[in-house]
Amino acid sequence: MNFTRWSARLPGTQRRAAARTDPAVSPDRRPDGSVPAARVEQLTDEAPPVPAVDDLPVRDVLGRVPALVALVHGPDHRLAYVNDAYVAAFGMRDLGARAREALPELDEPGLFPLLDQVQRSGRPRTLKSRKAPDGRSYTFTCTPVTEGDGSGDRGVLVFATDVTDHAEAAARLRASERRQRETAVTLQRSLLPQELEEPDDLRVAATYHPGGTEAAVGGDWYDVITLGGGRTALVIGDVMGRGVRAAAVMGQLRTAVRAYARLDLPPHEVLQLLDGLATEIDANQIATCVYAIHDPNEGRLVYASAGHLPILVRDENGTVQRADEPTGPPLGTGGWVHTSGSISLAPGSTAVLYTDGLVERRDEDLDEGIAALERALSGATGTPQVICDRLVRSAGVTPDHDDDVAVLVLQHPARTGADAELFRNAALELLGGVEAAPRARAFASGVLASWRFPPDLHDLGVLATSELVANSLQHGTPPMRLRLRRTDRRLIIEVTDGDDHMPRRRRAEPGDESGRGIAIVATIATNWGSRRTPGGGKAVWCEFVLPKP
Repeated sequence: MNFTRWSARLPGTQRRAAARTDPAVSPDRRPDGSVPAARVEQLTDEAPPVPAVDDLPVRDVLGRVPALVALVHGPDHRLAYVNDAYVAAFGMRDLGARAREALPELDEPGLFPLLDQVQRSGRPRTLKSRKAPDGRSYTFTCTPVTEGDGSGDRGVLVFATDVTDHAEAAARLRASERRQRETAVTLQRSLLPQELEEPDDLRVAATYHPGGTEAAVGGDWYDVITLGGGRTALVIGDVMGRGVRAAAVMGQLRTAVRAYARLDLPPHEVLQLLDGLATEIDANQIATCVYAIHDPNEGRLVYASAGHLPILVRDENGTVQRADEPTGPPLGTGGWVHTSGSISLAPGSTAVLYTDGLVERRDEDLDEGIAALERALSGATGTPQVICDRLVRSAGVTPDHDDDVAVLVLQHPARTGADAELFRNAALELLGGVEAAPRARAFASGVLASWRFPPDLHDLGVLATSELVANSLQHGTPPMRLRLRRTDRRLIIEVTDGDDHMPRRRRAEPGDESGRGIAIVATIATNWGSRRTPGGGKAVWCEFVLPKP
């Protein structure tokens, strides 16, 4: 084929007309016909004429460029030309043959459908960074060309630029980012509880889903902490930011929450301590958090929120309620006094704590996401794990989700039949006076006998009751109350009074007449502790693990 019949429309090239000189005026003469005095010097210094673009031979231009060039023509894309760079990369090619037979190396990058598209549309198309059979990566640009004789026959110029170095650099960058993400995910998962604690009165389940491969791991976390005395602390939080740093801050906050929880403080006081710690960890890092405490004797969830999303509670009839207030600013902002609120968690209820990845979408208002979660929760039944999985699916969380998701589900089951026999409560108001201690011992003995405890556990329970009541009578103030509680796993004895002086275990000297009561309780019981009550005063408790049947 005659190559000169084809005109390549190369992008960015502008044709310029060749400069023409007037033959009537010689460049060596002045307009008046005289010869310049310095003619020899001008001939020596004059630059050679620059050819215009139209005067350059196209074959020479394409043959010298380092990119790979091939020209096909006609509806069946017959090969018309390949340049030296193409021959060096893939070898000699038979001109006139169909492109599918003459240029098989273009099949793997997917160029043949593109040739048809360019020829039909008359518009250039580009495929970026495609790997060819020679192992190198190329960016292919297919440009339509037309016959120079005006016949209108079309061809396609294939222009391939070697981008192997760029592709390898991008692959190394992606591999590095993938390793960093895997490190952050591993750190995040290692800092989350490997196995949730199992409270006696609650059933709990939790799940964590890291963001997709294009999103760095955030700082979402959750935890379940048994406080003793039948009470349970539940916490969920989200550290702002992403990557290893956010996961590390999350780990420090989670460890601090567990330490502060052992102090058995009200939820708002725990958040106050966390707020100061978050500022010390990183003044530029903030976190949202909800800390809640469940007391089975109260049937309520007492909570405090630091800028976190509201807890949702579904009752046994399917009605969902939000725990919207009170809410303080996120942790790390400082200077704010958090307050505690409460929401009913009666038997048969289910509560959900979650992070913003479950309900927040770029194209939706946050309230719409929470409302959708409420609808999903109202119809969710089954175990906490089943409900947890259902809520995640209903929110459309997939492996390529753009944010971390943490969900904590807890149920306060309604027990009936034989199961209800394993969970009992008994209480006695202590009016004071010399008869209070004997009445408390007799009451405890009767209750423990009715619960059919073995004799050794019965005697230990009566002794612990006697010591706790005696301590309250001596150091406390009215009103005083004794409460016995049994679960399927433990016996809990608790005495409350109106004095907020916390007892402590100490070593009594041989001559001391008091100071041995708490030491005796700590020795015979599995665990013991004390806490301040919301209305003022304190509660001192101990518990015994029941023998397995």
